[in-house]
Amino acid sequence: MSVREDFEEREKSFMSPFGCLSSQSKGRMKKEDDCPIRTVFQRDRDRIVYSNAFRRLKHKTQVFLSPLGDHYRTRLTHTLEVAEIARTIARAMRLNEDLTEAIALGHDLGHTPFGHGGEVILKEIFSQDFSHSEQSLRVIDVLENKGRGLNLTHEVRDGILKHSKGIGRIIPDNSDELAYTVEGRLVRIADIMAYVNHDLDDAVRSGVISMNQVPDSCLSVIGRSHSERATTLIKDVIFSSKVCQDKLSLRFSDKVYAALTTLREFLYENVYRSYEVHKEFVKAKKILSELYIYLLNNKESLGEIFVDMEMEAYDDFTAQPIERVVCDLIASMTDRYALALYTKIFFPSPLV
Repeated sequence: MSVREDFEEREKSFMSPFGCLSSQSKGRMKKEDDCPIRTVFQRDRDRIVYSNAFRRLKHKTQVFLSPLGDHYRTRLTHTLEVAEIARTIARAMRLNEDLTEAIALGHDLGHTPFGHGGEVILKEIFSQDFSHSEQSLRVIDVLENKGRGLNLTHEVRDGILKHSKGIGRIIPDNSDELAYTVEGRLVRIADIMAYVNHDLDDAVRSGVISMNQVPDSCLSVIGRSHSERATTLIKDVIFSSKVCQDKLSLRFSDKVYAALTTLREFLYENVYRSYEVHKEFVKAKKILSELYIYLLNNKESLGEIFVDMEMEAYDDFTAQPIERVVCDLIASMTDRYALALYTKIFFPSPLV
């Protein structure tokens, strides 16, 4: 018996009946030989961590564009916080920790530069159907690994695709919006728990809001510090989730759910749509829109950018519609790469 097979057998002894056993994965789009050491979900996690797209997250905005302070969250630190929260809950509920972690680490691989502002911009200039969740799948399936994709399992791909909720309900009524594994559904909740908590932290740090503006009805229930809020939310999910009709339903208590929903609405109105954040969004929109138009009309510039970004998937970019190619490039850029490219293209370069 291999190390992997031994662990798969042990999973059956300690995992909840609602967890997804590694040995029962639906597999990959392209069949591969099994690893003698790692389960399929452990391999997915490792492929994500070693991808270019994952490394680029460290220079992508969470909320505050290209922050100079050392302690603001980036898309990478957000991802790590989601993974930590999700894995803590998964362990307590005896779900598959490796599947949970893989989905969490990969959930934002397709996120644009300049945060959700970048996503809005690509909806306007490329397609209304653009979403960072679907772009994450495109990164996984098409753009990474020199155009061969990462060939992740169906469970991880589904969890990544279904993690996003926009400004909709935290836990939707329509089950079609949810991942088919409990682990995927857990990452969706952990994503909200993470960003609501740390975006509040960063908004106060930046001076966009002060803590005395935050509704006391939220803080008195969830907590007044980052640590208190994380602890409250994690414990509440663990102890409030119920088995209904032989299925595990992840949920918050009514009191905590109401407080979390109110806090989220407060952040949308006072942080994400604030003047300070919006004025930076206007600048980002100008940068990405002008880069998009320039690259559409200057195809000869694409080759150098492909090399810079190690986008070997586009060795022959003429095989794809140019709009799709440029969208993939824009979405893959980090904040600092987009700023540097914009400067190079549109700013005058003095002669020496």
